[in-house]
Amino acid sequence: MELTKLVGSCDEGDCPTLYLTDRGTLAVQGVQVTEHDLRIPAHEILVEIPVELIRKAVRDNLI
Repeated sequence: MELTKLVGSCDEGDCPTLYLTDRGTLAVQGVQVTEHDLRIPAHEILVEIPVELIRKAVRDNLI
């Protein structure tokens, strides 16, 4: 899968980031959320990102 960085919280790549995939989907890098009461399938994880990351992507017409 090829990923294109749309927007991130920093330049080092060690922070929440939003990517566009070559499949036409979005991939999100964030902090894994482990304390919740949801049933998440084994092949998925829940991640947390700042709301501002999405706002910036929309504001910059990236998504």
